[in-house]
Amino acid sequence: MLEALGLDRSLESVYRALLIHEDDGVAELAARLALTGTEVRECLDRLVDLELLQPSRDAPGMLRAVSPDVGLEIIVRRQEAELVRRQEELARSREAVARTVAEFATLRPNTREDGAERLVDLDAIQRRLECLAKDLREECRAIEPGGAQSQASLDASRPLDEQALSRGVQLLTVYQDSARNDPATFAYARWLGEQGGQVRTSPVLPPRMLIFDRRTAVVPIDPANTRLGALCTSAPGIVASLLALFDQTWESAVPLGADRRRPAGEEEVTAAERELLKLLASGMTDEAAGKRLGVSLRTVRRQMAALMERLHASSRFEAGLKAAQRGWL
Repeated sequence: MLEALGLDRSLESVYRALLIHEDDGVAELAARLALTGTEVRECLDRLVDLELLQPSRDAPGMLRAVSPDVGLEIIVRRQEAELVRRQEELARSREAVARTVAEFATLRPNTREDGAERLVDLDAIQRRLECLAKDLREECRAIEPGGAQSQASLDASRPLDEQALSRGVQLLTVYQDSARNDPATFAYARWLGEQGGQVRTSPVLPPRMLIFDRRTAVVPIDPANTRLGALCTSAPGIVASLLALFDQTWESAVPLGADRRRPAGEEEVTAAERELLKLLASGMTDEAAGKRLGVSLRTVRRQMAALMERLHASSRFEAGLKAAQRGWL
């Protein structure tokens, strides 16, 4: 129940037991919870680290359980601070990657220079991907923004993914949340997971990228202008930056099989709705926000209208204020 806060089943059971049986020691807890003494001691140490246990003032040398309304709030605030830190790191990584990749935009088409190759047409890109997939030995990491993927792209990816998975290669893929609404893309993502790949989704993603065996990366030179083609590079500095960006994105993404339904209660907001509010609050237009989220302009307006209704707001400005008051921004 409290796994999202970092408490596994044993840790939660020890915490709950101490809330009810304040005088229990290690032996009593072990007997009550069917745990070993070592397991109980490890749980107590972790609960102290989480600040859910504190030294007792009434009984020196003993520990007391901090009430949930205080202790769990501390954990939530700590997680929120960590999330803000990750988002700041993610923003810095995006900027660094964009600057570095842009430096290679002047490469002559389909030529190699300093470990980088500019690929200017779909056939050249596909040939390079086929060669990289064939030589894969350990893993391939992919970020696929834009929601629905084209059928041509899915068809081209399937045989490459099948061959890699059959050799025991690990495939880690992050799609945009909106991909769940496209039957073809969602079916492909589910198939990939059933074959042994790991698939997650996130409301907002950095530009498309493929990283092969942590050594070679393929990225668009300019995500806003696909005519410039793609960059294939094995430059250690660029690959390391892309790996860091992927890891930050992966950590904040949600496994494909996770339940994305909003919990009961009007006070809840989904990750996608929260991102939409943030984008619009930053001054982004509906159309631009839709592109970032991988959804249509009509979907953005429909979601915003629903949010305004839930917030009982007569304008977007009022909706932004009320969203901030509820802690949604």
